[in-house]
Amino acid sequence: MKKIILLFFLLFFFKASAQTCDTLVLKNNDILVGEIKIMNKGVVQIETDYSKDDFKLEWKYVKNIGSERVHIINLTNGVLLNGIISKIKAPNKCEITNVETQTKSIVDLTDIVYIKPVDESFWDRLDASFDVGIKLTKAQNLQQLTANVNLGYTAKRWYGTAMYKHLQSTQDESDPIRRIDSELSYVHLLPKDYFIPLSVTTLSNTEQDIKLRVISKAGYGKYLMHSNKKYWGVASGLSFNHERYTETEEANKSLELFLGTDFNLYDIGDFSIQTKATVFPSITESKRVRTDFSLDTKYDLPLDFFIKLSFVYNYDNKPKPGSPKDDYVFQTTFGWKLD
Repeated sequence: MKKIILLFFLLFFFKASAQTCDTLVLKNNDILVGEIKIMNKGVVQIETDYSKDDFKLEWKYVKNIGSERVHIINLTNGVLLNGIISKIKAPNKCEITNVETQTKSIVDLTDIVYIKPVDESFWDRLDASFDVGIKLTKAQNLQQLTANVNLGYTAKRWYGTAMYKHLQSTQDESDPIRRIDSELSYVHLLPKDYFIPLSVTTLSNTEQDIKLRVISKAGYGKYLMHSNKKYWGVASGLSFNHERYTETEEANKSLELFLGTDFNLYDIGDFSIQTKATVFPSITESKRVRTDFSLDTKYDLPLDFFIKLSFVYNYDNKPKPGSPKDDYVFQTTFGWKLD
């Protein structure tokens, strides 16, 4: 755990940036000149020479935009391109030059749902967040620690994420509880909001007597909604489940289908809500069905701090004999994100 915390703070100290001249013209005719870091979920972030912290403002208040750098640009109709954004006289519109085909097109700003420069350093393409929760009570000498780390990296046609969650709890007259979740995922973006998701997830959970469960997934998906207010993606494919239970030597292996959905709502002030649900009907084990569900509600604070409420639920209709069919975790944590 100490190594993870140290790594996170190293990312903070070593992240570098180079100032360039991008321009935002707001609807009140104010002009911001600096370096556009990202536009996502209806919020654009720009770094300037005359401000200690980056400016963050709602995309709907931007009237014109111009930049000579190449950006990843995603439109509401699912078009994904690498382009240069040029300012034009018409309000609420811009000209995008596709650097691969050299074609130019006029686009409404409301049709742009994502912008991120691609000519950045490794550190500028990296996103990270870290949050912790501690609970201490005199009754039964309860001590509980939760820690979550998330990393993300965005390239021209793909993005990758890494996640680690750790929960540990001890109290008098009760066995210690430990749960560790981790995930490595890769998403390759395709035209018209289709995508190919690949991932490896692990779970170690004393409550369900799971020593280690490793799930490898590959599938095909599509964003059914993708705007500056929300996105909703669905995916399906195959997964391979390799699991070991405590006090059991032989590993259990099974091939499964998976059906998943991911919904994110973020145009609600400083709040954002993300929910994920995945169902795993087994192909090789008769009538076995597993379900994973998560719900994260985050409230943004100044200086990139945040408060997060999380709920995680796991269900297995055929667990190890003597083990419960389900387990859930509810967490309240305080954290910081690196943009």
